Amino acid sequence: MLNSVYRRVALVTLVAAWSQVALAHFPFVECTKETPDIVCLGGFSDGSSAQGVTIDLISYDEEIIASKTFDDHSRVQFEPYDGEFYILLDAGPGHTVEVDWNEISAR
Repeated sequence: MLNSVYRRVALVTLVAAWSQVALAHFPFVECTKETPDIVCLGGFSDGSSAQGVTIDLISYDEEIIASKTFDDHSRVQFEPYDGEFYILLDAGPGHTVEVDWNEISAR
């Protein structure tokens, strides 16, 4: 009888843990240099849009150079910046992505 209870508790615990993993979704951002602007596409691993999510272009001095939101196509454009910078998508705890300036390639 006690073994049966332990098995049920273990099964419920495993199912709960697996469901949390299945429900998890992670943000992604891909940025390219498209003359003359920097264009970023974003979204989430579950296929949901990044529309309305804020994304920032930040200098290495931690100054926010530009702050924008993704459009209805999960796309955003930044004017070129002379200097070292990174692009930050922060959609909440555990949902951040940074793209460093030297990771952005020409399209």
